[in-house]
Amino acid sequence: MNTDDGIRTIEVDEPGGTGVRLSVAAAGICGTDVQFAGIGMTGFVYGHEFAGVDDTGRPYFVEPTIYGGECEECRSGNPQRCIEPNHGNLGVFSDGGMAEAIVVPDYTLLALPPQLDVKDACLIEPGSVAWHAVRRAQVQPGERVLVVGGGTIGLLAAAAAQNHGFDVDVDTRHRHQLAAAEQLGFGKPSDAYDVVIDAAGSDSSLARSAEAARRGGRIVTLGVYLDKMPIPGSAISQVKELTYINSIAYGRHDGVREVEEVASMLARRPDIAQTLITHRFPIEDAREAFRVAADRGAGAIKVVIEP
Repeated sequence: MNTDDGIRTIEVDEPGGTGVRLSVAAAGICGTDVQFAGIGMTGFVYGHEFAGVDDTGRPYFVEPTIYGGECEECRSGNPQRCIEPNHGNLGVFSDGGMAEAIVVPDYTLLALPPQLDVKDACLIEPGSVAWHAVRRAQVQPGERVLVVGGGTIGLLAAAAAQNHGFDVDVDTRHRHQLAAAEQLGFGKPSDAYDVVIDAAGSDSSLARSAEAARRGGRIVTLGVYLDKMPIPGSAISQVKELTYINSIAYGRHDGVREVEEVASMLARRPDIAQTLITHRFPIEDAREAFRVAADRGAGAIKVVIEP
């Protein structure tokens, strides 16, 4: 939990309330968690990327979206856009999975395929964010795809595009990210692209995305912009007639949960987790885990806390 003294491991009350109690097996540190810690946000247990086991030992991933289920957005398969008063996200202003145990609504649970280790299943959440962005891009056969950003989300976006049968390149900043991209079979940037996914969320990544897009191309803004989104002006965006597509979280389509599709992808490809999860820490070392997660230049891609 983030406290007035920074990230610390503390004793909290046994979780209660209505729902299913899980013993948490692993919780990933997201860039959002690092941002929260950096601005000193306190008052709740972090962690929206997590998985665990119930009292019978059955493993589950937890889809952290809390929604009402009755509004038009929910009924259309977009619970991430729920407009009901009780909508929210576990681990974002409410207690999440960076704890030994948690009680969650039963509708958040996803039973894991046997081939996917519960300690790797925390990747389903960022993988679903990436998967949703690829679907939003509506990539067509023969189109070229570039992902800008070689962190967890960027590499999972490339994996999702590859899973859909598309050739994909990744524009990375750090040497260890390039090594991971090559290990997973992604190419290096070249020429112009029909679809560019900005998975870094910075002024420079958005400028790079616009530069790399062909005329008439599409840019999916997957990186998190907390204030304004610095879209390049007429010299690039308007002259090229670029289309910008926003993407947030994940939902359902044709009655299928996107988290379930990502779980299947990770089960088929254990090399993704083996490549992306670079560090694992016990919960007692949470402060060090956050320090490592914040230092991308030190070789971290996905840092995981294992309670």
